Amino acid sequence: MGKVSWPSNAKLDEMKKLVAEIAGRCTEDVRVVVSPYRICPLGAHVDHQGGTVSAMTINKGILLGFVPSGDSQVILHSGQFEGEVRFSVDKILRPIHIVKASDNINESGASKLQQECTWGNYAQGALYALQSRGNVLTQGIIGFVSGSEDLDSSGLSSSAAVGVAYLLAFESANNLDVSPAENIEYDRLIENEYLGLKNGILDQSAILLSSYGCLTCMNCKTKEHKLVRLPEFQNLETEKPKAYRILLAFSGLKQALTSNPGYNRRVAECQEAARLLLHATGNEAIEPLLSNVEPAAYETHKSKLEPTLARRAEHYFSENVRVAKGLDAWASGQLEDFGKLISASGLSSIQNYECGCEPLIQLYEILVRAPGVYGARFSGAGFRGCCIGFVDADSANEAASFVRNEYQKLQPKLASQINSKNAVLICDPGDCAHVI
Repeated sequence: MGKVSWPSNAKLDEMKKLVAEIAGRCTEDVRVVVSPYRICPLGAHVDHQGGTVSAMTINKGILLGFVPSGDSQVILHSGQFEGEVRFSVDKILRPIHIVKASDNINESGASKLQQECTWGNYAQGALYALQSRGNVLTQGIIGFVSGSEDLDSSGLSSSAAVGVAYLLAFESANNLDVSPAENIEYDRLIENEYLGLKNGILDQSAILLSSYGCLTCMNCKTKEHKLVRLPEFQNLETEKPKAYRILLAFSGLKQALTSNPGYNRRVAECQEAARLLLHATGNEAIEPLLSNVEPAAYETHKSKLEPTLARRAEHYFSENVRVAKGLDAWASGQLEDFGKLISASGLSSIQNYECGCEPLIQLYEILVRAPGVYGARFSGAGFRGCCIGFVDADSANEAASFVRNEYQKLQPKLASQINSKNAVLICDPGDCAHVI
């Protein structure tokens, strides 16, 4: 499959030249943060209940070229957004969601704040997060940030990638030695405290902990993680594992559809299911999370749940089983079995967790029957963005063409809104976020 293919040397040189021109510095002075997007093959919608998830990064994401400014000033430009962002690292920041107390989270998980916030808020959020834990910053940055083309609002966690990028840039400029675990917490502060968004830690954990070619497994209750590699050889006859690639198939939906019950409601339903199950076992004093319910207790008492809560609990417990089986399949190089589990996860997300919308469900169904595809599911909740698929490397081009053509037949209007060259992207695994 080769080594990490992103960013290319040409792309790095382009970024360095651009920042050098903006800052009036030499290209040798320019540093570049590489902050990849992530996918989660297994572990859908269980992180908020303390479940176990799997993730890996891909060779697409955020590049932030920068130089230390030489003073406290931060000056930023963007490849996607207009205008210039300026602020000082000695400015004491207050959380936006407190300043704008009228902003409310709606049922879809979207907020007025998300829609209105300027693109510089993540940079200021990174400063806020570092300040709030006692870090003193004296050095600003002059930088240019750019994301992979047409991949915003795609369900690949571009917001976490941006937050991590700014954290790493500020830390590099100020010679701060910060661990991945600390940066996971700092990015949580950006999202939860500064912006007031109800996000977990899955996205930034994947971006900061992943390693090229590995599947990152994380227990969201204990925060423990491990990296699981594909076997180098399949058996004693030195048969190599099958090569795979990753398909990103885009729906054309940029805004979440809200005709189904919202994301926050589902979280509440999982908690209510946990509360009832814990009460049935005499453990009502324990925090109502499904991870606090023993699987045996679930099997014994699940008949006491009304149908909606029963479906949510069934998704949680069956998904945790799929994650465990998927890690074993990955570790043994059984990509066909791994893929079947991914597709089963996608089906449970539709039937039991009841997320997704018609275009994304159609896209999922197309991917599942595309030639050479091992398995597929939504990337995210399926209200907008894309579906991911693992595909045999030799069949990737054929599968991409099949998905593109079939989706065009079912959703011609949405398909027409997608840049044709990016309608289905063929990607490879990435590495963790780092500074070059």
